[in-house]
Amino acid sequence: MRTNEYDDRDRERIVPEPPKRVDAPVRTPFERDRARVVHAAASRRLAAKTQVVGPQSDDFVRNRLTHSLEVAQIARDLARALGCHPDITETAALAHDLGHPPFGHNGEQVLDALSEPCGGFEGNAQTLRLLSRLEAKTFDADGHSVGLNLTRATLDACTKYPWPREIPGTKFGAYADDLPVFTWMRDGRTDHRTCVEAQVMDLADDVAYSVHDVEDGIVADRIDLTGLTDPGLRREVWQTTRDWYLPDATDDAFEEALARMQTQGSWQRSSYDGSRRSLAALKNLTSDLIGRFCGSVQAAMVATYGSDSFVRYRADLVIPDETLLEITVLKGVAAHLVMRTDERREVMTRQRELLAELVAGLVDRPDRLDAAFANDHGDAIDDAARLRVVIDQVASLTDASAHAWHERFVGTA
Repeated sequence: MRTNEYDDRDRERIVPEPPKRVDAPVRTPFERDRARVVHAAASRRLAAKTQVVGPQSDDFVRNRLTHSLEVAQIARDLARALGCHPDITETAALAHDLGHPPFGHNGEQVLDALSEPCGGFEGNAQTLRLLSRLEAKTFDADGHSVGLNLTRATLDACTKYPWPREIPGTKFGAYADDLPVFTWMRDGRTDHRTCVEAQVMDLADDVAYSVHDVEDGIVADRIDLTGLTDPGLRREVWQTTRDWYLPDATDDAFEEALARMQTQGSWQRSSYDGSRRSLAALKNLTSDLIGRFCGSVQAAMVATYGSDSFVRYRADLVIPDETLLEITVLKGVAAHLVMRTDERREVMTRQRELLAELVAGLVDRPDRLDAAFANDHGDAIDDAARLRVVIDQVASLTDASAHAWHERFVGTA
């Protein structure tokens, strides 16, 4: 890795910081960024936020924190192989889910609808808000929080969707009142292109949750890969995969992608039974799939660009179509066999009701907000700004604390 590929503008912070005292450990600006995200309160809260199976359901299955650690490992290894800065990319991976509210994407959809009067809700926009405002570490000369005061390159790498809200219901990366920091971060760019470090983070996220959600579903006895020998079940899975991910893909394309993965020696030939041998076989499959996907991308990058370092906007990540289809097949398996079950639908309905009732209760009684959010509410200039503060508060809660707040302030959760 050639660190001189990053210049002073990449290392710039919104609030300039003096060098650390001479007896402190010497760290690069990007290493300091990583440490700030690791120690952030929002990072700790990820341990009690839903991944796919709820965090209280089993000691083995993943929560948002363990998922983020695994994404960070994949992102760091891939960044090192490609020649972009591993600290920047790892920090982006550690931060990528910080903005997720209670109950994962289900909670995200509820808060988006409820916050329409103040510009909607998006987990990635909320991540930028946390990193640049809500996480208390640094203040500017006017007394305003600038959050963790990360470097421009790191903050940009954390932004999967580098544009403000354009169409309700679509992804975006910044709320209207966060546009000043967004504009500073983008440093004059007006296009929608993401830096390569953000693209690596995004791929690492896709790889991790496609593989690990299937692994968690297997351990939780929701998924049996040997059941995919049933043509009828496969047809159902392919339809869910189209509904959720790739609407234009054909059954034949999915069948071919599954068949390619099944040629791996570690693919499950018998049902998981909870034994150490079975668990070891499952972990080997997980490792092989991650290596398969990342290796194909690395080879495609070298074939496209040669062996140069891929830094900031020098290149775009190349993901072979076959690899994308294989990743999507795994997502579809988890979506159909875990997230589309009747039991899961009932749980998700109650989660949506709980969050809606909690937001309404806090809008009526803002005195119940935590002190930091109560101060924000007092400083808000209109109803839209006050609603945004309530949404910030609710989004900060874990799954368990959302239930507790609801029980305390609304009724039996």
